[in-house]
Amino acid sequence: MAKSTNPFRYFDSSPEVIRLVVMMYVRYPLSLRNVEDLLFERGIDICHETVRHWWNRFGPMFAAEVRRKRVQHMRAYTHWKWHLDEVYVKINGEMRYLWRAVDHEGEVLESYVTTTRDKAAALKFIKKALKRHGRPKAIVTDDDARLIRAARGTIRAVRPPGPSVRRLALTSHEQRR
Repeated sequence: MAKSTNPFRYFDSSPEVIRLVVMMYVRYPLSLRNVEDLLFERGIDICHETVRHWWNRFGPMFAAEVRRKRVQHMRAYTHWKWHLDEVYVKINGEMRYLWRAVDHEGEVLESYVTTTRDKAAALKFIKKALKRHGRPKAIVTDDDARLIRAARGTIRAVRPPGPSVRRLALTSHEQRR
C-alpha cells in the first residue's frame, strides 16, 4: 500500500479551511484570538491554539508555495532586476558577511552567510541565487568591485545604482513577522 503524502491527512478540517486560517493570520495584522473571532463569525469554530498550531505546521509550506508562484511570475516579467548587497553582521558573537539578493519589489530572494568578502564568496552566492531563481534582466549592485566582477561573469547587465534604487536593498533589513 502506498503511503499518502498529503500534509493534511491527520486533520479533520478541510485543507481550504486550514489555508484560509493560515493566510488570514499571515496576511493581515491580526492576533490569534482575532482570527478565532473572525472565523467564529463565519461559522468556523476553532481555538486560537489551533490557529497557532496550523500556522507553525503549514505556514512554511504555504510561504514556499507563494514564493514559488511569485518567482515563476517574475521570470516572465521582462524588467526583473536584482539588487545585490552585503552586510557585516554579528552572528552568535562572530562577525560574518551576509550577502542578499533583493528583487525590484523589495522581496529578499536569497541570502548567504560567509566569513570572507572576496570574489569567490560573491560568485558562489550569485551562482546559488541564479540556480534557484533563474536569470534576471539586470543586476544592480553598489560600488563593491567584488560583486561587480562576480556578476559580470554570470550575467551581462550590471550597473551601480542611483540613490533611490539603493534604498531597496537597504530597507530589506526591516523585520517582518
